[in-house]
Amino acid sequence: MSRKYFGTDGIRGTVGQAPITPDFMLRLGHAVGRVLRKSAKRPTVLIGKDTRISGYMIESALEAGFASAGVNVLLTGPLPTPGVAYLTRALRQDLGVVISASHNPFADNGIKFFSAKGEKLPDAWELAVEAALEEAPQWVDSASLGRAKRLEDARGRYIEFCKNSFGSDLTLKGLKIVVDAAHGAAYHVAPDVFHELGAEVIAIGCKPDGFNINAGFGATSPGALVEAVKAHGADYGVALDGDADRLQLVDANGRLYNGDELLYVMVADRLSQGVRVAGAVGTLMTNMAVELALRSRDVEFVRAKVGDRYVLEELAARGWQLGGEGSGHLLALDKHTTGDGIVSALLVLQSVCRSGRSLAEQLQGVELFPQTLINVRLQAGQDWKTNTRLADEQSAVTAELGDRGRVLIRASGTEPLLRVMVEASDAALAQRCAQRLADAVAA
Repeated sequence: MSRKYFGTDGIRGTVGQAPITPDFMLRLGHAVGRVLRKSAKRPTVLIGKDTRISGYMIESALEAGFASAGVNVLLTGPLPTPGVAYLTRALRQDLGVVISASHNPFADNGIKFFSAKGEKLPDAWELAVEAALEEAPQWVDSASLGRAKRLEDARGRYIEFCKNSFGSDLTLKGLKIVVDAAHGAAYHVAPDVFHELGAEVIAIGCKPDGFNINAGFGATSPGALVEAVKAHGADYGVALDGDADRLQLVDANGRLYNGDELLYVMVADRLSQGVRVAGAVGTLMTNMAVELALRSRDVEFVRAKVGDRYVLEELAARGWQLGGEGSGHLLALDKHTTGDGIVSALLVLQSVCRSGRSLAEQLQGVELFPQTLINVRLQAGQDWKTNTRLADEQSAVTAELGDRGRVLIRASGTEPLLRVMVEASDAALAQRCAQRLADAVAA
């Protein structure tokens, strides 16, 4: 059975257009509540949100939907997605709900769900909710209605959780750090975390107005962070996205480190402490240089499909702890059940403090391979998988690259495009091979 509403990371879309409308959100809350009632007599759900103006509307509609199904609601107000996951588990709630469209502009919004353990829910659960959405509502009577209340200390609880992920024998004293919260959910959390651990903090992107989330600030627009680090003479800059599960980090020279490099640093820090790291998980897009660097240190590396959900599934299947994407979604499953931008930043900075070596020094010898990506538009009905010329060219390119590079060809999930990516130790080689493959598609 295919899913009608759920995508790879919950439900997301433009506010005012189906399904991001108040009537659907009421139905969704009611349907989820009915699914929860099958395993718990009086469930309680925790609802958090980012700073979008539409969050008020969606929150109210979901609250009404849950109450109408006999489910209690605990409201946190603005809180990062990983904060909701943590509090759901810590407070023994039956479900965590996040109202956010992550790094999307303010006009979008969405819903994510977490299990009682603070983990993303399986496809089977989402299918059960979709089935309940197709059924007629079953309103409970007055005596059975759910109740709602606010959790006044949600922010403080989550700040302490983040701080506890940082080595108790370490401090950020002596470091000046720019913290950019993208005018999003971490605006009143992230600066305090780094400050309370001893850093001198310069906060930017921490003045949300309901409309400016991710606008020119945050992990998807790191230019503001780079400029602020230079202007203030800071040692490092940390940028989060709208719901704070994604991280970008900048050093004093304005050099931007992507998630692939930060994953390597997290692994290397553990190895330096004598901790065995059996393996790490990246994605099909993870830079080959990082894979080779990890393998040179006897750390197995496995690629999952693009998306932190798939990285998480691969880690769980193998019993490993560390994984991530170049976009800055990083996972340390011994610290948290989901990706957490603040915690990831602390784990990276912990390595800096513990080793006394800068990020640049720790990444010496890990030179990212140049990547060339060409998007080739597909004609209606064009089946690229049966293109023999492309298959032959791909075999030839793969042989030419050998252990100096790799090829990735995949269809876009949203547009009629074929994405042709070649990664090689030499930029000119990558460009030349990618163009040969793109020409084979178009021929």
